Amino acid sequence: MVKPSPSDGERVWRLIKETGSLDLNSVYSYIMLCDIFRDTCVIAAQAGEAVGFISAYRRPDRPQTLFVWQVAVAGSMQGQGLGKRMLRELLARRENADIRFVEATIGPDNTASRRLFLGLAEEKGCESSLTECYPARFFPEASAHEPELLLSIGPIMNNK
Repeated sequence: MVKPSPSDGERVWRLIKETGSLDLNSVYSYIMLCDIFRDTCVIAAQAGEAVGFISAYRRPDRPQTLFVWQVAVAGSMQGQGLGKRMLRELLARRENADIRFVEATIGPDNTASRRLFLGLAEEKGCESSLTECYPARFFPEASAHEPELLLSIGPIMNNK
């Protein structure tokens, strides 16, 4: 697991596309994430292919809060703890030592993401909360998008 580079953008895009469960953004957006936000993103590769990726950024209004945008794990790697290992990697980085809160939006039925973040909260010994963030009415009718719930954990006192 390493910091991504702009050349990883296309591999990340393919991984996201192959998961079939995440919103697919443009290749360009993943190139920018792998470049501009490389300190708060992580890629896991195996045999030259991306098998895991987390995109995240510090909230501009609360720089000690890491907002996790997407967690992607290849089907072949699911159930092996890769998502949690990638989160640990992000929080253990020297440049992220001052992060005290982690946030992510998740769909109401996304039990895997909920388990991932609640497991991190338990591991770090901190509180968690789940509140409505973006109601379904914010999304175009044709998308039939579920509401997005905000899962917050913290304060994290030790990122090691």
